Amino acid sequence: MDILLSHGYFIAEDEHEQEVMKPYPPLGLMYLSSHLKANGFGVDIFDSTFRTMKEFKSYVAEMQPAIVGLSCNLSTKARVLEQIRICKENGAWVILGGPEPVSYADAYLEAGADVVVVGEGELTLAELIPHLASMGSQNLDKIAGIIYLDVEGKPTKTATRSPIADLSAQPWPDREAVDLDRYHDTWKTRHGYSSTSLITARGCPYVCNWCSHTVFGFTHRRREPEDVVEEVAWLIERYNPDQLWYADDVLTINPRWFLRYVELLKERGIRKPFECISRADRLTEEIVNALSEIGCRRLWIGAESGSQRILEAMERRTEVEDIQIKTKLLQARGIEVGMFIMLGYEGEEESDIRATIDHLKRANPDHFLTTVAYPIKGTKYYESVEDRIFTNQAWEERTDRDLLVAGRHSPAYYNHATRWMVNEVNLHKARLSGASNYLKKVKMLVNANRGRFGMRMTQNDREGPRTEN
Repeated sequence: MDILLSHGYFIAEDEHEQEVMKPYPPLGLMYLSSHLKANGFGVDIFDSTFRTMKEFKSYVAEMQPAIVGLSCNLSTKARVLEQIRICKENGAWVILGGPEPVSYADAYLEAGADVVVVGEGELTLAELIPHLASMGSQNLDKIAGIIYLDVEGKPTKTATRSPIADLSAQPWPDREAVDLDRYHDTWKTRHGYSSTSLITARGCPYVCNWCSHTVFGFTHRRREPEDVVEEVAWLIERYNPDQLWYADDVLTINPRWFLRYVELLKERGIRKPFECISRADRLTEEIVNALSEIGCRRLWIGAESGSQRILEAMERRTEVEDIQIKTKLLQARGIEVGMFIMLGYEGEEESDIRATIDHLKRANPDHFLTTVAYPIKGTKYYESVEDRIFTNQAWEERTDRDLLVAGRHSPAYYNHATRWMVNEVNLHKARLSGASNYLKKVKMLVNANRGRFGMRMTQNDREGPRTEN
């Protein structure tokens, strides 16, 4: 084994994920594995999804891998830090990748990692693995696309590595290296159907200023539609999932590509239910019809806010009215619509939240999920509020989700705002549907009013650095 690949997603140690229970295998690691194997490397994947940290520790102690590559995101940070410690105790070189480590490379290197990969990992790892095996930490400056500690202990970033130009020349993800049947069985048990993921492209060219682009930058590279169709046909033949999840940032971003892809699927007689994400401005009647024809059952839109003023501050480059129109268009073709809603963006006031509630009522999506904005290091949003960011938690104990912004409404305010929004919108839905459960409607009305009252009571509570008495 030349390298062990793993990640910090342990469902058994995450109560929230146990409630949601919609796991997907680590596509990024599987792409790394297939690329490295195609180039003659020995690769093993410790897929932590259904395992425990104790099992990871035992595995590393038994196998004694010389090099370990760990994928890390904001949600898995704490467990990845523990994995780093375990690997170093067993004498392994530790390489980190994923969206989280780049912005905090100095801290991760101080925590024991030897190298942080910037951007895609395939080409970098293929060069880095033999270098570490033969030369160790010497001359790491010759390896493009990494950050490491120099002889003086200073974080050093090497030359930028160009992204992979031809994604269709890459092998498909190494799904045989994980227990994909376990994922499908988990979905079936909890949700009644199985689901598996794939991507048709990498990267997003849009500039939403709260969104991280640390892995793919602002590039957008598509696979050839013929290549994707072949992968879908193989997935159906090999695993036959009940639905597909296209994990692209914006599946329909290129209409010409998408319509060609639809044409090829239809020629092969492939119609498999699927979910995806797109943007309202990348949907037309022709695209929506095509989505329906190939089995789209649900499409998610990053609506974020019903206030055009806030959308423009976010640089979303989308319009509230267009989102409402496209939602109706999708639903008319039998496609459910899900929306992502973000509260608490810089400058948002109660009137903007009211506009978002009104927007959700007019659009009437089938589902909507809410979150409260938080500054992710490396984004324009973070830079715009950086001088007001504070925290009383040590770096290793927190994530960017825990960062606070001085002058912003308190967490209690946004808890009340979420309560107001969810209950008022759901009450509106119940009235539209003619639901007859009177007591349930009364409860939603009471909760909506309590939420709005709670906002008014906490509207003067603003975040500020805490000091010890």
